[in-house]
Amino acid sequence: MTSASTEPHVLGLLERALSASCAASLRAAVKLGLADALGSTPASARDLAVAVGADPDALRRLLRSLTGHGVFAEDAAGGFVHTEVSLLLRTDAPDSLGHLVLWMTEPWTWELWGRLDESVRTGKEMFTDLYGGEFFDHLHAAWPESAAVFDRAMTQASKQSATAVAGALPLSGARTVADVGGGQGFLLASVLEHHPGLRGILFDRPDVVAGADARLRPGGPLADRVRLQAGDCREEVPADVDAYVFKNILGMNDEDAVVVLDNVVKTARDGARVIVVENLVDDGPGRRFSTGMDLRMLLTVGGRKHTREGLLGLVERSGLTVRDVRPVNSYQHMIEAVV
Repeated sequence: MTSASTEPHVLGLLERALSASCAASLRAAVKLGLADALGSTPASARDLAVAVGADPDALRRLLRSLTGHGVFAEDAAGGFVHTEVSLLLRTDAPDSLGHLVLWMTEPWTWELWGRLDESVRTGKEMFTDLYGGEFFDHLHAAWPESAAVFDRAMTQASKQSATAVAGALPLSGARTVADVGGGQGFLLASVLEHHPGLRGILFDRPDVVAGADARLRPGGPLADRVRLQAGDCREEVPADVDAYVFKNILGMNDEDAVVVLDNVVKTARDGARVIVVENLVDDGPGRRFSTGMDLRMLLTVGGRKHTREGLLGLVERSGLTVRDVRPVNSYQHMIEAVV
């Protein structure tokens, strides 16, 4: 029998067990375009249902769930209004997170989460066993639409933190910076805008570099200060660079991460800076997010989000000398090291 003292804990535990419904509700809101359909004035569930082409009763139930999580709010007359959270789902918001929400809730993730106990028992990723191929190879070969969601989500992630990271990077005296695994180059573009005398290299897979941010491509305002270079950082990194930036790409397995950093040590000139920007699972207010991403990376690629000590250990294991560790924002830290 549940006692009065334990009842709140029972409810809290059961709510956590149903937390997948929150993720699914967010995904449904993005897929339906709810945030875009709701303007600056209150709207009823029926009006929103007409706008997005949904069943009014079912949409009312979805909105009830979302308001319970602080996504949208309901006024005294039964109309729904935006919150600071729901505004982040609008496609016209400068800090929109809709693609990131879709990426974190892609349909293939649901069955994968059900294998977490096996992953914890073995310490191995479950993606290959479940879907028959390694994560990134299978993603691009079998699920091109999901791969496109990934690319757009990574751009949104870069936009979310680019200004803070660009302003925090220790680049005084540097002439060239390479953003290794830099995606479409949103961070690099922000860095070059923040440091007018700097030249940059965007280094990533050929298909990613081909879709680089318009500011970096021929005809763009930064094109004459950037080189787009295709490659795999597990095999090589650009040479003749004063500073290398690795933002959220050392979460691969530790062996590959060391290989990447070893490539820098072999290639870079003495005194070159190596700047690692990562989420830490044991430091800062973003730990709940970081620990969730840590488990997702375990399941998909056998990777991890690191502890502060663990990430420093990887950097030092490669022969780099750590100069500084400091927070960039509420969920990311920066390690500055030197070759």
